[in-house]
Amino acid sequence: MRALGFTRGHCTGAIITLGKPARALDSPLEIGTLPVRGKRSWERPPRGEIMKTLLGFSRIVDYATEIIGKSVSWLILVAVLVSAGNAIVRKTFNISSNAWLEAQWYLFGAAFMLAAAYTLRQNEHIRIDIVYGSLPRRAQHWIDLIGHCLFLMPFALLMVYDLVPYVRMSVMSGEVSSSAGGLIIWPGKALLLAGFFLLALQGISEIIKKIAVMRGDMEDPNPYVPTHAPLEVETPVGETRR
Repeated sequence: MRALGFTRGHCTGAIITLGKPARALDSPLEIGTLPVRGKRSWERPPRGEIMKTLLGFSRIVDYATEIIGKSVSWLILVAVLVSAGNAIVRKTFNISSNAWLEAQWYLFGAAFMLAAAYTLRQNEHIRIDIVYGSLPRRAQHWIDLIGHCLFLMPFALLMVYDLVPYVRMSVMSGEVSSSAGGLIIWPGKALLLAGFFLLALQGISEIIKKIAVMRGDMEDPNPYVPTHAPLEVETPVGETRR
């Protein structure tokens, strides 16, 4: 008589013969058992693998954002030079150009919109700190995560959704400035679309990093420095602090 015992992942068995002691089987192949199925192709990958993939995407977005942000920062210098040159020519030679005036607007707009995502990555956007600075770092992560999900992402995605037909219509119509000698309009509108698209991508990257930090999968990229901490001032030797 044959007896079989099954456990998770393998099976064991024994042959019982009348008048003889039972002999344990060393291999499940001896008892003709069905092979144990391996990992199914439709099974979900481990959570760690998913987070590793998401962090890889986040690093790509951060790298692209940094390159774009640092590059467009030079547009501020170009815009200042154009503005100064335009003012000098107008005052000295009594010559003005709407094209140069609009060009400096485009340059300032490009620097502002295309650097918004990089500013978010550096956590340098202006915020009104009422209770945020006095909270523990984990609570701050939760506030940032909720803010990104409920406010930043809906706003950025809504702007991208609304700007796509707006820019497409401007490009197809060849929209030009109403000022005499002005520039074409659609590049400026396209900058708005590109800026909000980059901001949405960086928002996704920040959400991924916030979750990873709170799960312990990565170190905090922006370590907290108390905003209301008292400054330690070194007192020269021989002097007393007043």
